[in-house]
Amino acid sequence: MGISAKDPSPVTMADNAIHTPVMLERTVELLAPALERERAVLVDATLGMAGHAEAFLERFPGLTLVGIDRDTDALAIAQRRLAPFGDRIHLVHAVYDEFARVLADLGIPRVSGVLFDLGVSSLQLDRTERGFSYSQDAPLDMRMDATGERTAAHILATYSESELRRIFYEYGDEKLAPRYASRIVQRRQERPLETSAELVELIIAATPAAAQRAGHPAKRVFQALRIEVNEELAVLERAIPAAVDALEVGGRIVVLAYQSLEDRIVKRVLQARAASTAPRGLPVELPEHRPELKLLVRGAELATDEEKAANPRATPVRLRAAEKLREVA
Repeated sequence: MGISAKDPSPVTMADNAIHTPVMLERTVELLAPALERERAVLVDATLGMAGHAEAFLERFPGLTLVGIDRDTDALAIAQRRLAPFGDRIHLVHAVYDEFARVLADLGIPRVSGVLFDLGVSSLQLDRTERGFSYSQDAPLDMRMDATGERTAAHILATYSESELRRIFYEYGDEKLAPRYASRIVQRRQERPLETSAELVELIIAATPAAAQRAGHPAKRVFQALRIEVNEELAVLERAIPAAVDALEVGGRIVVLAYQSLEDRIVKRVLQARAASTAPRGLPVELPEHRPELKLLVRGAELATDEEKAANPRATPVRLRAAEKLREVA
């Protein structure tokens, strides 16, 4: 659904204090050549609290921004923050794999730039009641979209032992997945797990002392549950190709990923579409076989040491970027 940009509520100190955009200057530098053109449109597919979006709107006076987010709390903050930009913004409550539908509803056939800032947001981490953190007690929720139905508590209460083991392995790379899945199933026969503190206590009790010295034992389980609740990887698999399709020639895409599973998906899509599709041995590359994209950074770019020190949430980030070279029929 669309969100009006004309909310008179001012931006509060809390709105600004809880969010520092990651790699802001680098994202501006990479997207600038595409956004300096007349009537440029940027899609911020993970709008959050609009830290990146506000900077782009300020620096590119002719820019129109489409901001997408599944989190209604974040959209409310973004709405207040971006209100001064009036009809230059379109804020939409949606998941970013609905990319094509959002643009079609707005009557926008092609865009100049796309930004994805993936993973859990500052707002979700910092608001204890959302249940994303293993370090603070809260209901086992973890929904990025509070209007959704499936929560972490629901998964822990209803998934089979083999299903729990699978998501802990696949989404958390958790070597103790069988042990944790078994203990969870045993525990729920007495009563369901309802809070993050209960889950952390169970995991710590099931973790050998030697393994506890390698970092907090609940970290990977919480990551896996969050990914499963929000279907993050499946959504990303659909969203990145849709975003590339929506770019006009000369348009650019920048993606900030915070864990290897996300980055692997982004890398695979961008590299595949930056490669020639010409059969081996063809003496001349036909136009329809030319690469669709040009990669703009070598591999995955990391934040500088200075930024990591100033903003610890930039520490795991991996940035990838590409420019669209041609349309594909």
